[in-house]
Amino acid sequence: VVVLGRTGLNFGAGMTGGFAYVLDRDNSFVDHYNHELIDIHRITTENMGAYRDYLLQMIQRFVDETGSRYGQNILDEFADLAGRFWLVKPKALQLAALIADLRNAAA
Repeated sequence: VVVLGRTGLNFGAGMTGGFAYVLDRDNSFVDHYNHELIDIHRITTENMGAYRDYLLQMIQRFVDETGSRYGQNILDEFADLAGRFWLVKPKALQLAALIADLRNAAA
């Protein structure tokens, strides 16, 4: 899932698999996620390139299907906004396994 707006409190409390992206424009997400059950990672590091590419594809698909101006603005400003996205995953899942699943899905 890709969240391009604000989240409520306790985000990810019921998350048992998969991953999510959250755009955190005002650096408030760290106060809203469930620290006990999920981990968050920035997508700007070199080893997160596959996640960054997948996120771009997801936003592009959203824009293509809906004509969203907001989504298009995010795409247009992605170089500046990439550092504002968090990758969210359940603590029980290993990041390497998620990357392998992502690569398999893209093949």
